[in-house]
Parts: sequence; structure tokens; C-alpha cells
Amino acid sequence: MSNNPLHLAVALNGVGWHPAAWRSHGACPGALFTPAYWADLVAEAERGLLDFVTFEDAPGLQSAAPHRPDDRTDQVRGSLDALLLAAHLAPLTTHIGLVPTVNVTHTEPFHLAVGIATLDHASEGRAGWRPQISPRAADAAHFGRRSTPQLTDDDIRDPEMIAKRLRPLFAEATDVVEVARRLWDSWEDDAEIRDTATGRFIDRDKLHHIDFEGAYFNVKGPSITPRPPQGQPLVASLAHASTPYEFAARGCDVVFITPFDRTGAKAILARVDEAVDRVGRDVRASPLRRFADVVVFLDDEPGAAVRRKERLDALDGTEFTSDAVIFTGSPGELADLLLDWRTTGLDGFRLRPGAVPHDLTAITRRLVPELRQRGAFRTAYDTETLRGLLGLPRPRNRYAQED
Repeated sequence: MSNNPLHLAVALNGVGWHPAAWRSHGACPGALFTPAYWADLVAEAERGLLDFVTFEDAPGLQSAAPHRPDDRTDQVRGSLDALLLAAHLAPLTTHIGLVPTVNVTHTEPFHLAVGIATLDHASEGRAGWRPQISPRAADAAHFGRRSTPQLTDDDIRDPEMIAKRLRPLFAEATDVVEVARRLWDSWEDDAEIRDTATGRFIDRDKLHHIDFEGAYFNVKGPSITPRPPQGQPLVASLAHASTPYEFAARGCDVVFITPFDRTGAKAILARVDEAVDRVGRDVRASPLRRFADVVVFLDDEPGAAVRRKERLDALDGTEFTSDAVIFTGSPGELADLLLDWRTTGLDGFRLRPGAVPHDLTAITRRLVPELRQRGAFRTAYDTETLRGLLGLPRPRNRYAQED
């Protein structure tokens, strides 16, 4: 195997990323909202030795338009809470990382930090979190405490325009991540004494107020949950433009980018590097892993993946497009693409199955063996934590006194 093995993750989204995937052969739309359905998908991903799975979520119903609701009834609508789902799956898995999407615009950072810390305890060190802002004005109406800017059709055609309009939400999200990280450190690793003879359960000197004061909220702390097994659970973000790149550079461990070709991958990675330099991050002490997102339709037979996508397009009434590149081909051809793109400096890929279970099992049972045969993927899990799988150190506690 290469000294720099490829990292692979899967983004789980209902019955797949194609809007008509619920109507495809082998789909199980009737089981979509059952725990067993998700347990089977994650078990399959773990059998493929993948690094982690992500779970999509949002504070509003899905929509064909990213910035406003729609009235369509021919596409999947509804979802389970991603964080609670991940907590349910934690004891059913042993090695794979669990990374739920959690909204930060309408969620208090204290509750969020406690939830992710609890997931890390439940999974014994395999928790992550994808903080997501909520730019849809309609979503704010579910909470009634604030409004958010209404994006227009013109806005969404330009990622930089979206980033500019949403800069205040990203600034708030940056503070949310900082608060969560401080709360995770508010208990030192050895704060719990549990000495029945003396009656001391905790060492109060090793619990810390974080005393965060920012433009959006003030949080005193400490957390109610002891420090997570990883110290700091993984934080990952999806980024398409300058402001999101800077958000990732400031507070994330992993950034998901969306190039459409090898040249685009190099260009985006250069912009991520610029953002890292701009915020003054020391990547030697705190590495930022870079993953490219790829939507995949995989079949062994030449042309079969293209035809399958075209059938789904016909069912949906329009050609499926995505913010990420759409790959249709064989597992071997996808392996060629991934290994070629990796030379740009990517650490790994987050694959979005077009339809599940078909494209998920094609990843785990066709793509992974192909990569392994080329010496580019692991043959077994060799560490117990998600940070360990990605080669990330366990951070020291910022409040602990140096020995």
C-alpha cells in the first residue's frame, strides 16, 4: 500500500442523490424512516472499510431549489434527525466514523456541543460533525426567533455571490464551532475522580468556564458532558467559495470541495491553501484534510451506468445536475479518476451514491477491492477513532496546565 493511502467516505442521503432514486430497482422507500434501513447502509459502508459516513439534514423539507421550498410530491420529502440517527447507529458499528449534519443557524451552540460530545462517547471515539448554515428564509419561520436573507435565483447561479450574501451566517457559524471546541475542552481528561472512599466524584479545578463573548452569543460553560474520547470530535464542512473556504480553514478538520475536473481540483486546493494562510493556521500542528465530492453511478457493464441515470432522469422529468461532478461508469474507471485526482494534493473523496443500495454496494464491493488491488486502500481498520483513521492527532486540552 502507498505510504499515503486514499481516504474514502460516503455521503448518505435518503435513497440516493438522484431525486428519482426512490423509484429505482432495488430501492426501499417504504423503509426509509426506519432505523433498520440506516443500520443496513452503514453496516455495508463499514464492511467496505470506509473512513466515515455523513448524514444529510436540514431544518426544512427537501426542495428541488436550494434556496426556497417547492410543492413537489414526486420526490422524497422528510428525514430523520441526523444526530439522533448517528447516536442510534453508534453501538451497532465498531470502526466507521459517524458524521451527522447539524444546523448551526437555529441551534444553540451549547446544545450542539453536548450532542456531538455524547455521540463521541456513544461511539467510543468515532464522532464527527458537519456544521451547516441555514440560508433559506422559509426555514427561519419554523423557529420564529430571527429572519435570514432570501436568496434569489440570480444569487444561486454564482457561488461567490451566495458567499457574500451569507457572510454573516458564516461568521456566526465560526463562533459556533469555536464555542463547541471550547466546551469540549472545558473538562480536562482526568477531571473525573470517582473515588467512593473520599466521596469525590470530580476535581472541580479541572472543570473550566469558557467565558466566550462574541457578536452573536455569550456562553459561560463548562459543558455538562465530560471531554469526548477524541478530545475534539471531527469537524467537517462543505465549501464552494471563498467565505466557506475560510470557514473551513478557521475551524474544521476536513473540507469537502466540489471540483469538476483535475484542473479544477488544483485550482480549488490553491484557494483553500490561500484561505489557510490568510487565517494563520499552522497545518503542521492542525492538519486540514481535503476531500473532493463525487456523485457516482457505477455499473460493471459498459454504458450501463449512463443508461441507468438516463432512466432516472426520465422519471424525474429533467436531467439531474449537481454541485459536484457526476461520474457514470465502471468501478475501475472511477478508480482511475480518483487516483489521478489524488495527485493534485487531495487526501480523499466523499462519494455520493446516485441510488442506494445499488451504488453503495458498488463502492464497497467493486471500487474498494479495485483500489486495494492497486495498493491504494486499507485491508483492515488499524485504529479505534475517527481522528486516527484520518491520521489526525488527538488535540491537547487548551485549559490543562502543562506538566
